Amino acid sequence: MATVTLKGSEIHTKGQLPANGSKAPGFELTKNDLSAAKLSDYAGSRVILNVFPSVDTGTCAQSVRQFNQEAAALENTKVLCISKDLPFAQARFCGAEGIENVEMLSDFKDGNFGSAYNLTFTDGPLAPLHSRAVVVLDENGKVLYSEQVAEIVDEPNYKAALEALKTA
Repeated sequence: MATVTLKGSEIHTKGQLPANGSKAPGFELTKNDLSAAKLSDYAGSRVILNVFPSVDTGTCAQSVRQFNQEAAALENTKVLCISKDLPFAQARFCGAEGIENVEMLSDFKDGNFGSAYNLTFTDGPLAPLHSRAVVVLDENGKVLYSEQVAEIVDEPNYKAALEALKTA
């Protein structure tokens, strides 16, 4: 179990993120067109997993906007924005915001991603959504960097995540 806070109140997730240097757990998520996306689909590309509770909150929306802006300049890198929001809500948000450089994926069907990455909240008002986190993977699916944001309303450390790609 990992402990984070929501406006200062402790809440817990299923566990710790995969360790740096470890092989990233596989997953199957749902794209906006309701087709499946697996981690193996991105083999050969570097991947940034931007995970958050819901795109309908200010901080979560800002993380998508920020990574969308940064992704345009990244070579051989896919940015996957992951939540348990329905694919329809994710598509609505991207359309309204002009988001084109990231891929929105949903874990709404069975929560397998949240379980594999230990990000599912186990208590508190956000259970069973996902904790805010960033995980950066190399072309072979090895974890280069991970951050579980300690205070849910705070943004992730974008600079550290992007630096992990530059130093890999």
